[in-house]
Amino acid sequence: MEQTVKGKVSEAVQTNGLGKRYGSFWALKDCTISVPRGSVTALVGPNGAGKTSLLKLLVGLNSPSAGDVVVLGQSPSQSTSYLSSIGYLAQEIPLYSQFTAADHFAIGKHMDVNWDNELAVKRLQELRIPLDRKVGKLSGGQRAQVGLAMALAKRPQLLLLDEPVAALDPLARMDFLTSLAQAVTDADGELTVVMSSHLLADLERVCDRVIILAAGETQLCENIEHTLETHKLLVGPKGQQPNNDGYRVIKETHSPTATHLLVRLEQPKHNLPGWHIRNVDIEEIVLAYMGQNKNESITKGDVR
Repeated sequence: MEQTVKGKVSEAVQTNGLGKRYGSFWALKDCTISVPRGSVTALVGPNGAGKTSLLKLLVGLNSPSAGDVVVLGQSPSQSTSYLSSIGYLAQEIPLYSQFTAADHFAIGKHMDVNWDNELAVKRLQELRIPLDRKVGKLSGGQRAQVGLAMALAKRPQLLLLDEPVAALDPLARMDFLTSLAQAVTDADGELTVVMSSHLLADLERVCDRVIILAAGETQLCENIEHTLETHKLLVGPKGQQPNNDGYRVIKETHSPTATHLLVRLEQPKHNLPGWHIRNVDIEEIVLAYMGQNKNESITKGDVR
């Protein structure tokens, strides 16, 4: 039975063995994730890992080829009742270049029963983005902020962002992420965010959870703090492995004098005599999973 919080399903997103196939090609397969309400989750992985396919399944733009998906207690669809709870911003920021921000807001107000025009206008005014200028004349960062303002003006329960800052310069990216973090704070636990990104250094700034996709499959789905606690770099004698089964090797490299193992430990505080244990950052962890050879069997105590 699904747990509930304040009368609501506690998980904003749940999938089990979810897959999407195009002909004989699986863009996404065996994807099992859980995203708690009120969380901000980074969705990361190499190109072709299935990030966009997953987001399109969650928003109801595509139908699953396998498995199950539940979003906000419902099966995704293109129905008005479902979409009224979902905000979605694609990488290309789909805006009409000849329309002003005010024109876009008028369309949103006409199409969405939950539209908060005051919120949208206030966000742009605070950012000093003109409401009466054609969006084609705005900078990339300003257009991204217009797109975010429109997605938030729907007052969604779930906000899905597909590489929203990929094309932005560092300052515009920081402004966008600051705006996103403020929106989450203002929502007081009523907004859940799933954001795909290649920019790993930005993850810890706004996200508390991470989903890693590689080879079209889920590699990791958990709290970032826990991920940092359980993933360590072990440095020991060249050509040797720790004499312990309570770990899983994610990445193995060798120097002329030592073996380096990035591992997931079964317990955050783990005793491995003869090995130096070092902390790693989230970028090192994500890159290790993304570079894993999925055809190779790893048997050292898989605790994912």
